Amino acid sequence: QVQLVESGGGLVQAGASLRLSCVASGGTLSQYFMDWWRQSPGKEREFIAHIGRSGGIPNYGKSMRGRFTISRDNAKDAVYLQANSLQPEDTAVYYCAAHDGGWYAGKAPDYWGQGTQVTVSS
Repeated sequence: QVQLVESGGGLVQAGASLRLSCVASGGTLSQYFMDWWRQSPGKEREFIAHIGRSGGIPNYGKSMRGRFTISRDNAKDAVYLQANSLQPEDTAVYYCAAHDGGWYAGKAPDYWGQGTQVTVSS
């Protein structure tokens, strides 16, 4: 079973950018369809973006397109989330997640990482 490990979170000021990374242990990310999600305190987990196994055209959640960009580098076995113009309302735990075997809009991921905290101060 693949284990996902996120990194790159932290405390930033409003307007800053971060690049989050996701790598795997016990598996190879290139065989999975990959997502980024986030969860703010008191809110449901929110879909940010999805990317296919070979890259291609990503899918984004509502209001996520424009400030968030998902990408992957299968040579490095990593998936990334570039987050720009961060605002306090973007404060959340950010998770990468993997789909095994296939993906369709609304499908729940099969594997989740532990998350990385992003805190945006005003």
